[in-house]
Amino acid sequence: MRLYFKYLRMLVRSQLEYRESFIMTLLGQFLVSFSAFLGIYFILMRFHTVRDYTFPEILICFSSVLASFSLAECFARGFDAFPRLIKSGSLDRILLRPRGVAFQVLTSNLELSRAGRLLQAIFMLIYAVPRCGVVWTADKIATLAVMIAGGVLVFTALFILYAGFSFFTIEGLEFMNLFTDGVREFGQYPLSIYGEGVLKLFTYVIPVALFQYYPFLYLVGRSDDKRLALLPILGAVFILPCSLFFRLGLRRYKSTGS
Repeated sequence: MRLYFKYLRMLVRSQLEYRESFIMTLLGQFLVSFSAFLGIYFILMRFHTVRDYTFPEILICFSSVLASFSLAECFARGFDAFPRLIKSGSLDRILLRPRGVAFQVLTSNLELSRAGRLLQAIFMLIYAVPRCGVVWTADKIATLAVMIAGGVLVFTALFILYAGFSFFTIEGLEFMNLFTDGVREFGQYPLSIYGEGVLKLFTYVIPVALFQYYPFLYLVGRSDDKRLALLPILGAVFILPCSLFFRLGLRRYKSTGS
């Protein structure tokens, strides 16, 4: 872990060398997510609720997803660039080093500017928390924290899965964006509003609902089942098959020798 944090310090220093560029990129990321907030705001100004979910409740739901995605994107986006490592031959150099491939990929790219979305999520929480009607007991605070942590692991698993596919296709598969950037957009609202089929897909195939929808029901008082607060932990297990798939692709990899 000490080596990992040493890499992180080096990456942070390199990105802060060009502070104006960093600040502009951070601001750009903030404004992109802010436009999504405005979309929700104008819809709720007109219709007041979406499937009986109020504006503050929707902001709680959306901010948890946005915070999870932002943190995963900051620290695990190196897997998103993995197809370029294969095409350029850089993976061969990584394989010759004594550290594990996953560790080197994780420390190869820190997108600190992506924290602009995290700032937006924090601002939405600051607005929504006193207005959503939730009595913020210790278990409710823990539920929100577990939702965000579970979401980080699920999004990281999806980035790893994307990298695993690149061993078999060389190019990254664009449809995977449906489950990364697409989930960030879907996550603006509780997943139940999209219908039973979508909810089942994101429960049993891609376990997004396990950290977004079900614990959210307990958090805002729409369910008294405390077990729902633990489902993000179950969803985080998704990272294991994704990692195994990545390792399968790694064993299949054959260098071009270039």
